[in-house]
Amino acid sequence: MRIRPAVPEDDEALTDLHLDVWDEAYAGLISEEILQDRRSRREARIGTWRQIIEGPEEEHLVAQDDAGRLLGFSGCSTTREDPGPDVPTLQLTALYVRAQAYGTGLGHDMLTATIGEEPAFLWVLDGNQRAITFYQRHGFELDGSTKTDPVVGLELRMVRRETPLP
Repeated sequence: MRIRPAVPEDDEALTDLHLDVWDEAYAGLISEEILQDRRSRREARIGTWRQIIEGPEEEHLVAQDDAGRLLGFSGCSTTREDPGPDVPTLQLTALYVRAQAYGTGLGHDMLTATIGEEPAFLWVLDGNQRAITFYQRHGFELDGSTKTDPVVGLELRMVRRETPLP
C-alpha cells in the first residue's frame, strides 16, 4: 500500500473510486437517484477531477495497492470561507476509502498523511455514524454548526481545535 499525491493521470481511476465510495458510504443516506445521476455523468466527472488535481486550491492524496488499484483518496485546503471564531482554517475536504478497506487502518493513515494532527475542520453527512465515530476517535468533535448541501442534504461540522494527545 502506498499513499501518494494524486496526479492528472489518476483522473479516470479517481472518478471511478469517487463514484464507488459514495455508493458504499451513502447508500441509505442519500437517494439512489442521486447516486445513479452521478454515474450517468462519469465522463464529465473525469474532466472535473483532472481540473481539481491540476488546480492550486486543494491537495489530494490517493492510496494505491500493490496492483496499482486506488483504494482511497483524501483532500485538504485552507478554507475560502470564514469558519468563525476559534475554528481552524485548515479544512479536510475529502476522506474516502473503499468499503473493503474499512477497519484496516487505511483511513487513519490517509488522515495522518493529509493533515497530520493539525487543528482542522470538516463537514460530515448527517446520519453517517461510521464517519462521525471515526473522526471522533481522531480528536474531532461536533460543534453544533450545520449547513445544507443542495445535493446530499444536511451536513454537520466537526472540529479538531488542538493537537490530540498521543
